[in-house]
Amino acid sequence: MLTIATQKSGRLSEQTRKLLTDAGINFCNDQPAQLKSTALNFPIQVLFLRDDDIPDCVSRGVADAGIVGENICFEKNKSIKIIEKLGFAKCRLSIALPKQANYESAKDLNGLTIATSYPVILDKFLKKQGIDASIQQINGSVEISPGIGLADAIFDIVSTGSTLISNGLKEVETVMKSESVLISGQDLDEEKSRILDKLLFRIRAVKQAGNNKYILLNAPNHSLDDIIEILPGVKSPTIMPLAMKGWSSVHTVIKEDEFWENIESLKNAGAQGILVVPIEKMII
Repeated sequence: MLTIATQKSGRLSEQTRKLLTDAGINFCNDQPAQLKSTALNFPIQVLFLRDDDIPDCVSRGVADAGIVGENICFEKNKSIKIIEKLGFAKCRLSIALPKQANYESAKDLNGLTIATSYPVILDKFLKKQGIDASIQQINGSVEISPGIGLADAIFDIVSTGSTLISNGLKEVETVMKSESVLISGQDLDEEKSRILDKLLFRIRAVKQAGNNKYILLNAPNHSLDDIIEILPGVKSPTIMPLAMKGWSSVHTVIKEDEFWENIESLKNAGAQGILVVPIEKMII
């Protein structure tokens, strides 16, 4: 059995549980979810932990794998492997100053005190840039530090930026971008590696499905070549004749972003009755 550590509550928790559910993994309902849960139909058990503890538990072998923010992996700097970026819980770690402060380059950080919950990442950035600044490590409510005189600037997670604005701050320097990642220990045995590979296969199928849509449309036969060029699909579109003479139905899979970029071209080429259908799983 493979043991996976995930966040007990917070930013990644719900999305991680949804990912595992979408991957067809069902869990026992009679076990306390705050501690651990064992899958009914797949050889894994999940430990629910604080996100800060996940890299350490994986590196020490308490858990074989984990799902956690990439930023936490860099901050904790444990002996782990990042297996796959998962595409959700995206954010950035940025330096922010009071909105009235002047800022032209990273050199303007010299001599400042910067409050953060990520001192390791910040320290590496400052040293790389040759900046002489003080780091004030605090846990939680980092954004209020300049307002109460604890620091001149902050270094923290930014998603939308609304928290910064509400605290009179402006984002001036993005240090790193982060998202959820699947991690593992360095030395899994053969059986656990096999289970992890099976889990990764399912996760990738879910990711592929989320990034793509199934497209159906009707088109006049004289426009098929133009429409096929616009919608190449995973390999090539499926074309089936309609009962109406001179018309065909075109079916394909396309990345959602590409569809929105090409919708006008499709209509101009004569496509009608365009349907966009979500995909539950996608194996390539």
